[in-house]
Amino acid sequence: MPRPFALGLTPPDWLVRNLQPQQAPPVNRPAVARAAVALTLPLALGLAAGRPEYGALASMGALAGVISDTADAYRRRLLNIAVPQLFSAIGITLGSLVYGQGWVTVAALTGVALVSGMISTIGAVASVSGLLLLLNSVVGAGLPMPGDWWLAPLLMTGGGLLVLVQALLAWPLRAGVPERSSVADTYRKVADLLAATTATTADTTDAYDTARHAVTQSLNQSYDLILARRARHHGRSPDLVRLLAQLNAVTPLVEAAPAVRLSGRPLPAEVPTAVRHVAEAVDTGYSGPLGLRLPTPTSEIGKAVDQALRHAAEVVTGGSPDALTRADDHLGRTAPLRVRATRAARDVALSAASWRYGLRLALCIGIAQALVSLIAVPRSYWVALTITFVLKPDFGSVFSRALMRALGTVVGLVVAAAILSEVPRGWWDVPVMLCLAPLIPVFTPRGYGYQTAAITPVILLLSDILNHEGTGLLVPRLVDSLMGCGIALVAGYLLWPESWHARVGARLADAVADTAAYVEHVFGAGGEDPGGRARKRRRLYRDLSAIRTEFQRALTEPPPTGRRAAAWWPLVVAVERIVDATTAARVRVKQGAQPPSAAEVAQVALQLRELADGLRRTDVLYEVRSDLSGPPGSVLEALRQEVAAARTITSPPDGDAAR
Repeated sequence: MPRPFALGLTPPDWLVRNLQPQQAPPVNRPAVARAAVALTLPLALGLAAGRPEYGALASMGALAGVISDTADAYRRRLLNIAVPQLFSAIGITLGSLVYGQGWVTVAALTGVALVSGMISTIGAVASVSGLLLLLNSVVGAGLPMPGDWWLAPLLMTGGGLLVLVQALLAWPLRAGVPERSSVADTYRKVADLLAATTATTADTTDAYDTARHAVTQSLNQSYDLILARRARHHGRSPDLVRLLAQLNAVTPLVEAAPAVRLSGRPLPAEVPTAVRHVAEAVDTGYSGPLGLRLPTPTSEIGKAVDQALRHAAEVVTGGSPDALTRADDHLGRTAPLRVRATRAARDVALSAASWRYGLRLALCIGIAQALVSLIAVPRSYWVALTITFVLKPDFGSVFSRALMRALGTVVGLVVAAAILSEVPRGWWDVPVMLCLAPLIPVFTPRGYGYQTAAITPVILLLSDILNHEGTGLLVPRLVDSLMGCGIALVAGYLLWPESWHARVGARLADAVADTAAYVEHVFGAGGEDPGGRARKRRRLYRDLSAIRTEFQRALTEPPPTGRRAAAWWPLVVAVERIVDATTAARVRVKQGAQPPSAAEVAQVALQLRELADGLRRTDVLYEVRSDLSGPPGSVLEALRQEVAAARTITSPPDGDAAR
C-alpha cells in the first residue's frame, strides 16, 4: 500500500521498492575468494612482467567470469562460465576489427546488438553470453587493444578460465553435492511451509504465502539441477535416480499443505520437525533408520500428511523400490532432452518476442553509436555499455534498471574518485583490487544498483591502467552513463507500448488454464498416471513462481504501470487459493473421499477456462457465463467457491494492465 506523505518529503512507493535491497542468501564465501584471486592475480602477474595492460585485460576477462559464476552445480558452472567466455572472445575480436572505422563501427555494433538481443531470450546461459558478446564488442570498438588482434581475446579468455578452474577445483571431491544440498533445502522449506499452515492472523498468513513461494522456487531449482545433469549424463545414474525419487517423494507433502491450511486443524509440532530430520538425512546421505516419533493422526488430512511423511522417509533412507523405478523411468524419458532443448532454443530465438527485443537493443545501440560519432564524447563506449546492461530482458524492469544504474554509478564513481586520486598506479593496485573484487559477489544478490556500485570502481581502475587518465575518467563516465540511461529509457522503453503494461494478468491466465488441465488429468482418465500428474503439478509451481516474479517486477515501475499492477494483488491471491483448493481436493480423494463425476470435472474445467479467458481480456472477469453450482459436499465444492470469488473481483483499472 502507498505510504502516507509526511511534509511532502516521503519518497513514492515505487522508488522505495527500487532502492530497497533484495533479501540475499548468506554470503557465498568460495565465490568471494574466487573473485579476489581471479581479479588480482592477473594484475600482479602483468605488473611483474612489466606489462600491466596485459594484466588489466586478463582481469577484465576474469570480471566477466565472476559475473557468470552464479551456479551451484559443477556442470552448470562449467556451462555458465565457459560458454559466455567463448562469446566474450568473439565480441572483443569483432569490436577490435572495427575500431575507429566510423559508420562501419556503428553498423557492426548495431548488427551485433540485434544478434545479442535474440540470443539473450533463449535462457540464462544464453542471456549472459549475449550480454558479453555485445559488451566486449563495444569495448573492443571503443578502446585500442594492445598487441596483435588475437592477444586481447586470448588474455580475456585466460582470465575467465582462471575463474572456471577455481570453480571446478572441488568437483572430483564434491560431485553431486550441490544437487543433494538443493533437494535437502527443498525439504527444509517444506518443513517451514507445514509449520506455517496453522496461521490465523494476518502476519502468519503472510508467513504461509512467503513459505509457499519459497517452496515453489526451491522445487523449480532442484528439478532444474537434476534434469539438467541428466541431460548431460550418458547412461543410467543410480545417484540421479535416488535424488529424483527423493524429490518426487516431497510432492505429496507439498500438496497436503493447502489441505491442512483449508481444514483449519493444526498439525502437531512433531511433523515439521520430522521433515527437517528427513532433510538432514538427504543432505548427509544417511540411509539408516530415522526413528521418527510421529503422533497418531486424528483426521483424514492428518493421515495424508502422516503417510506422505513416512513415504518420504522410506524413499530417503531405504530407497523405496517402486519410487526408484518410477524415477528411473522418468529419467529415461528425459534422455532426448538435448533434442527438445535445441528445438525450444531455436523456437525462442526466432520468436516474435526475440525479434522485438533484438530490434529494441539494436535501435538503442545504433542511436548511441551514431550520437557519439557525431558528437565528440571521450571514451564514448561507456554509453553503449550502459545500454547493454540496462536493456537485459531477464534482468527486470528497464525503468528500474536505468534508475539503479544511474544511482549505482554515482556511488561507484565516488569510491573510484578516492582510489584514483589517492592511490598511485603500480603495485598499490594489487591490494586495492584485492579489496574491491570480493564486493562484487557480496553485493550482486542484493540488487542491480548494488552490483553496479561494486563493479564500477573495478572497471574504472582497470580502464585507468589501460589509458592512464586518472581522475579525468570520472566525469566523462558519469555523463556517458546518464546518456546511456536516457537513450535506454526513451528508445528502449517509452517508444515501445509493451513496456508500459504489466503482464500479471497473462501470467494469472496461464496458471488458471493449467489448473483446468490439471483438474481434468487428476480427476479424469489420467489420474492413475503419476508421471503426467507430476509434470502438470510442476507446471503449476512454475506458473505461481512466474506470477510472483512478474508482479514484483511491475511494482517497481512508475505510475500508472505500478499502480495498475498493484490492483492485480487480490486476483494473485485468488488464483493461488484456486491452486490450493485444487490440490486439497486431490488429497481428499486420495484419502477415500468420493471422487467427482466426469460431468462435474468437465463443468469445473469449463469454469476455470472461462476465468482464464476473462483474465486475459480483463473486462469480462465478473461475468458468470456457466453454472457455478454443483453437488453439495463434493470435493470440488471449495474449488468452485474460489472460482466464483475470483470472478467477483473487479478487473484492474483501464483494462490494459494485463497485456
